[in-house]
Order: sequence, then structure tokens, then C-alpha cells
Amino acid sequence: MTARQAVILAAGRGTRLGPLTLDRPKPLLEVGGRPLLLHILDALAGAGIERCTIVVGHLGDLVEREVAAAGVPLSLAFARQEALDGTARALAVARPLLQPGPFLVTWSDVYLEPAAFASLLAAARLPALGALLVNPVDDPWAGAAVYVDGDMRITRIVEKPPPGTSTTPWNNAGPALLDAWVWPFIEALQPSPRGEYELPRALAAAVEAGVSLAAVPVAGPWFDIGTPESLEAARRYAEARRRGKVRP
Repeated sequence: MTARQAVILAAGRGTRLGPLTLDRPKPLLEVGGRPLLLHILDALAGAGIERCTIVVGHLGDLVEREVAAAGVPLSLAFARQEALDGTARALAVARPLLQPGPFLVTWSDVYLEPAAFASLLAAARLPALGALLVNPVDDPWAGAAVYVDGDMRITRIVEKPPPGTSTTPWNNAGPALLDAWVWPFIEALQPSPRGEYELPRALAAAVEAGVSLAAVPVAGPWFDIGTPESLEAARRYAEARRRGKVRP
């Protein structure tokens, strides 16, 4: 079954971006002259998504107003995460608004080429219960190390491994294709050392329990916009793309 619905997690404060997010939420920071969240919504619509639930929190009213005024070609709903206690809890807030069947979930601070979402959705036709976008890095210590077998099936996910200890080049890129099997793993989560209920930990538990997840390499570049430096890198790429200096 092909997923036609998505959830965007857009509730966080973006504290590492400093003053940039004091009065403007991270999803509305501009990349290529357009708010990041609108790039994501356009890409999802282009990939075949028809309905999207956006989970808001920090400056959520502003997010809702600007998205509603943009006239994106999707059926939209908003859910509010009152306590900013992690991405797994954020996804759970959206659960009542989802229809039965698979759904794509993505972060509002991950900037990708539209083709990346299309490749993730195509994984719904593979013999797996879900899929996770992965990107190659020198050392996945800053994110989550994703171990795979020869068929790119995920065998293990290690969140925030100590630097230099991973033997896989694959990092959890964020967006995932999930279904109802994920809810028991979210409900069973314990808080991380940071005191948050984190979605990657739920996915790691699912893999450990035998849930079959496909690893889908990112098509094109990947930007995790969590710092002023990464935001500037995404902006430079978007400008080069606009000028035709890079191909998507």
C-alpha cells in the first residue's frame, strides 16, 4: 500500500540556532527565499502525499498562520505538542488525526531534494514493514548509526554512539515510512538521558524486536538544520541550485 499521508514534526525550540528562533520558529526560517516548512510541504505533495498533519509547539500559532496563508496543495491538519518532551511524543500527538495505513514522518529541520521523499515512499512496495532514510557520513556519532545487511535491511540502530566506535557509514537521516506497528514501541519508551522520548529509540527497539525496516539512501544532499552553520550551508546550496550550478 502506498502512503498518502504524512506527519511533520515542527514543535521544537531550535535552541542551537540562538537568536534566530527567538521570534521566528525554526520551520519558518528561509532557505532559498522560502520557509523551510513550505519546501517540505511542496516536496511531499510532489511525491504523492495528499494529507499532512503538522505537529507544532514553539510559536505554533505563527506556524499555523503562515502555512495556512501559503496555499499549499495538501489537505492540512495541525496538532499541538504542549510539553516539548521528544519526537516520539510529538508523533503520538498526531496519531488521532491519521487514517489507517502507512504514513511518512519527517522533521521540519531536515532539508532534502524532493526526490528523497519519493524514494522513501517507493520503499512501501518492498517486502518490509517500513523504511528509514539514511545518509553516508564519516562517523555517525552525532546522530544514529544504522547497520544494514547485504539487502539494505536494517539490523541495528545505535543512537548517539561514542565517536570512533561505529563500523557503519550510515546515519539516520530522519524521515521514515511507518505504520501502526510503531505505536507499541512508542508507548513502551523510557526517557533518554536528555529526559526526552525520542523516535529513533523507538525504531531501534522495533528493529531489535524483529520489525523489518529497509534503509533507503538519501537521493541528493542532506542538511540537518540545527545550527547557524548548517542553515548557512543549506542556503548556499539552495542558491547554487537556483543559479543552475548544481543539479538536484
